[in-house]
Amino acid sequence: MMELVRKSACYILSATVLLASSLGLTVSPAQADDSESANELIILQNVPEVETQVENNQVELNALSVYEDGHFTAVSENLRWESKNENVATVDQNGTVTITGQNGRSYITVSNGVDTDRVGIHQRPSGLQVIKEKDSKYDILGQVMANMTLEEEIGQMLMPDFRTWDGENVTEMLPEIEQLVQDYHLGGIILFRENVVTTEQTARLVAAYQEASEKYGLLMAIDQEGGIVTRLQSGTDMPGNMALGATRSPELSEKVGQAIGEELQALGINMNLAPVMDVNNNPDNPVIGVRSFGESPELVAELGVAFTKGLQNAGVATTAKHFPGHGDTAVDSHLGLPEVPHEKERLLDVELYPFQQAMDAGIDAIMTAHVTFPNIDDTTVISEKDGSEIALPATLSHKVLTELMREEMGFNGVIITDALNMNAISDHFGPVDAVIRAVKAGTDIILMPVGLEEVADGIRDAVRAGEISEQRIEASARRILQLKLERGIIKEENPVPVEEQIARANEVVGSEEHKQVEQEAAGRSITLLKNEDVLPLDLAADDQLAVVGNSYSSSLYEAIKAFHENTELITASGPLSEEQLRELRGSEAIIAGTYTYNVAGRSPDSRQMLLVNQLINELDVPVIGLGIRNPYDVTAYPQVNAYLAQYGFREASFEASAATLFGENQPTGLLPVTIPDLKGNNLFEYGHGLTY
Repeated sequence: MMELVRKSACYILSATVLLASSLGLTVSPAQADDSESANELIILQNVPEVETQVENNQVELNALSVYEDGHFTAVSENLRWESKNENVATVDQNGTVTITGQNGRSYITVSNGVDTDRVGIHQRPSGLQVIKEKDSKYDILGQVMANMTLEEEIGQMLMPDFRTWDGENVTEMLPEIEQLVQDYHLGGIILFRENVVTTEQTARLVAAYQEASEKYGLLMAIDQEGGIVTRLQSGTDMPGNMALGATRSPELSEKVGQAIGEELQALGINMNLAPVMDVNNNPDNPVIGVRSFGESPELVAELGVAFTKGLQNAGVATTAKHFPGHGDTAVDSHLGLPEVPHEKERLLDVELYPFQQAMDAGIDAIMTAHVTFPNIDDTTVISEKDGSEIALPATLSHKVLTELMREEMGFNGVIITDALNMNAISDHFGPVDAVIRAVKAGTDIILMPVGLEEVADGIRDAVRAGEISEQRIEASARRILQLKLERGIIKEENPVPVEEQIARANEVVGSEEHKQVEQEAAGRSITLLKNEDVLPLDLAADDQLAVVGNSYSSSLYEAIKAFHENTELITASGPLSEEQLRELRGSEAIIAGTYTYNVAGRSPDSRQMLLVNQLINELDVPVIGLGIRNPYDVTAYPQVNAYLAQYGFREASFEASAATLFGENQPTGLLPVTIPDLKGNNLFEYGHGLTY
């Protein structure tokens, strides 16, 4: 077990009692003895790395206690806030400054009865200026780095998952996990669907993680992309990126991002491993697909930046993934090692373009891809799997992460690996070797290392052996702490009581306001690609309608039945019997829902597609195809009478499709990808979309 090197703590009883007395409080000697004295009280917005946000003529100021060993905590109790010129700005006792609009200058001060700090507010005709105080005491990152141990620096770089423990899903803090957080000074945790079941349970778990952190707030991360990658079980199930791509609306993308961010923030989850900014220009891509906004680099950049802005407006750190681009691959990096063979000029124009735009717009972090890019880095290594020679994945490449991302593209934020337990890495590299390579390449956060103790010890030993410089580790720890400061992810001296957090979360998570955003996004995404005078449906009450399919067929059926009671469901994964066909011949129309996620699934020879073509060829009844997840499904049954794409399997998307079928929702979605036919020609062009 690593040892924590601490400075001697200072306890100043008299100062504590003086502070309490000045505020009319009573403090027992036992309470005072347990209080480590802060060296300084400062306003966070005076820290050079922290930008001050002005929203609706208000500025939220925060106070920090900075301790002798350099660490800092957020303090909110026993403070007195004052404005020196209330004609210009007022301040309440929570540190919320309201700008009056009158020109002039005011200083906002905060005091704890012992120490004082101030920040300037200057309103000019040209705009508002926040005037930071200048002093070495505001270099809190420098103070922290001068006092952190190597083990603490390494700990900031580690972000493991605790999905299960002893075979059980982790839904509450366990003593063993709390001990690991402290022993390894962990900088972050990633949560998965197994961990976030209900709103109350999630808020308690996240609060317990933050309480377990000894000095610095934890990055509590999650993959809440929307659509098919949605972790919160109690949150709003927003449509995914390709659905947003079909809307062509940056305003809506920002609203979705902000709604997701507000739900995460209410739960205490402060980092979203989103948005996906891969350009999905390969129909055969098995892992990105509808997680991408589309095949246009410009569209991906515009909507991705808008989504990012929404998340950041809610106070959540953002992550663009998967750099340098996982869109043009035909292998899932969870299962194998994909390659993107393009020349650098093409990569700069297509794959890298959205990431450059995200960097320029202030993305907080970028996640790397376990994909090889031989025209950026042609380094080869020997696989531990079978001794073969393989190209070096981007995650482990200095040329990709440092030379391309940092030096050429100018990214100064946090670099985080994709999960290091994925087969693209774990098949070919040992768990410690992979991490050392990633750190040497330039990564800051090691996501889901395989073997926490071995990895932490391995990095430390590599530093002591001179294989990795201590400056390399310090640079990553500093970037991570800077991100925490910028996003207000700071250990709190006076955390909000968990019951208050739960009450707030219950108001926000799954709120009616967010449901309306979800419904708007789903409704505007539905894309009508083909219509041979079949839609919208105009049925009499006794007309029979049929829904046929397998995956998610019951969800489709329930959504359609809400519009037309006389609807039957035939669940089938392959061609129907003659008896089933005979039953369908009396239908006015058949809705065939198909669900695919790979090339094999949408092959005309797959059982699902044989079923749809059987309906088309053997029944004299209009057949309406619905691509539940993948808009490319129509490739397998192009003779269908009508075809809709909905880009995901969440409830709101089924409801929007059903409303569209019956003319209650006007289809306005535009195809965000090109759909080829079986010969490679274009069946439906990018931007295609019909309406009524």
